Amino acid sequence: MTEIKDLLRELPAVDRLLREAALEEALSTLPRRVVLPAVQDVIEQCRQEIIAARQTPAPLPEVDLTPAHLAAKAAALATKRAATSLKPLINATGIVIHTNLGRVPLAKEAVDALTGVAANYNNLELSLVTGRRGSRQEHLEQLISELCGSEAALVVNNNAAAVFLVLKALAEKREVVISRGQLVEIGGSFRIPEIMAASGAQMIEVGTTNKTYLRDYERALTENSAAFLKVHTSNYNLVGFTAEVETSELAALARRHNLLMIEDLGSGALLDLNKFGLPPEPLVQDSIAAGADLVTFSGDKMLGGPQAGIIVGRKDLVSALRSNQLARIVRVDKFTIAALEATLRLYLDEDQVAEKIPVWQMLAISEDLLKGRAEKIVGQLSAALEDAEVSVQRGISKVGGGALPAAELPTWLVAVKLKQAEVSAAELVEKLRTVDPPLILRLQHETLLFDLRTVREDQEQTLIEKVTEVFQR
Repeated sequence: MTEIKDLLRELPAVDRLLREAALEEALSTLPRRVVLPAVQDVIEQCRQEIIAARQTPAPLPEVDLTPAHLAAKAAALATKRAATSLKPLINATGIVIHTNLGRVPLAKEAVDALTGVAANYNNLELSLVTGRRGSRQEHLEQLISELCGSEAALVVNNNAAAVFLVLKALAEKREVVISRGQLVEIGGSFRIPEIMAASGAQMIEVGTTNKTYLRDYERALTENSAAFLKVHTSNYNLVGFTAEVETSELAALARRHNLLMIEDLGSGALLDLNKFGLPPEPLVQDSIAAGADLVTFSGDKMLGGPQAGIIVGRKDLVSALRSNQLARIVRVDKFTIAALEATLRLYLDEDQVAEKIPVWQMLAISEDLLKGRAEKIVGQLSAALEDAEVSVQRGISKVGGGALPAAELPTWLVAVKLKQAEVSAAELVEKLRTVDPPLILRLQHETLLFDLRTVREDQEQTLIEKVTEVFQR
């Protein structure tokens, strides 16, 4: 007990630590309101550790309570707290649309447009022709309609909001018929049935998990029916003994009964994926051509733009959505509009898409190019990492983001494995997450795997430097 009291007395006061060189330097660059709490927290942490030692019969651990040591800890803590939380990183996972890593990078054109709007006043809701107030949707509607072949378009802040707005505005307190096999969860425990319930629409399930026929939809109709909802199951595949109703058939049935046919495409492709060696995905423009009254899709998945929910379809229905009070709650800001417009303009020339939009660049990159890049990095890392085996291995990249779950993209990986287990591979992965910029990768069988499909060429040298730095610590 006496030893514990002695240790507690040794804890330096806050003012004493602030006179240490490490904290004087920290105060020269960081606000006092950041540094002071860090000092207090470090002292309190030491205090609690000493008190906790009282509860165990083991000898007291050696604790460095010197002012210089505690000041250094406090300075490091203050620096960490002062840093921005959201930061750029290197994605070496090979998952192209990585939800945890912000989905996909934007095209340079989108970044430039975003920067210009962010740094200046802009004509968000001003008509430069009339000088009067305009609509923020005017920057996007004609362009989206042209690309999708629709009469009108509306952009909201995400696709879940788009589906919710459509159901709330057009089907509240009425029945919406949907196939049981399309009651998907879209991530983060958000499910179509729950979104539908929250909108006030009454969900009517038809068919079975694996098979739903047109007659199932027709039998479910009542005087209170408002719409058919078709949801593209983009985040899982149902194979084998299956059947589903085509958009054109469902749209025709809806017209015969004066109902709406709404389709949620989720990932929202505008390009034929077969050109990239990928399984086909329903295209937005094909759904419109097939007779869907409204189609919703995401802006930040296969489209390669910012987070947004895009609604396209009949002009009268889009007008009804635009005038609904909920539309203001889910409206997009100037940053989304700037980035989305710039991204969509690249689609006016399909040859530009694979060259300029990162998601398509990564999907289209050749195996030969990936192998050559991997071999170059392996050569440099092999020379720098004496205690590791570095090699090139075949691997598989994934599209990710709830799109094309069965698609496998052949790739080449940089594989790094320690010769002696002085430190575990998991610890190395953790350390690589904490470098600047953070490096996110795969770990398999105690081997670190770097998939260059999702690493830009201008990031390769940084990757080499950070891996070398962590291995040589």
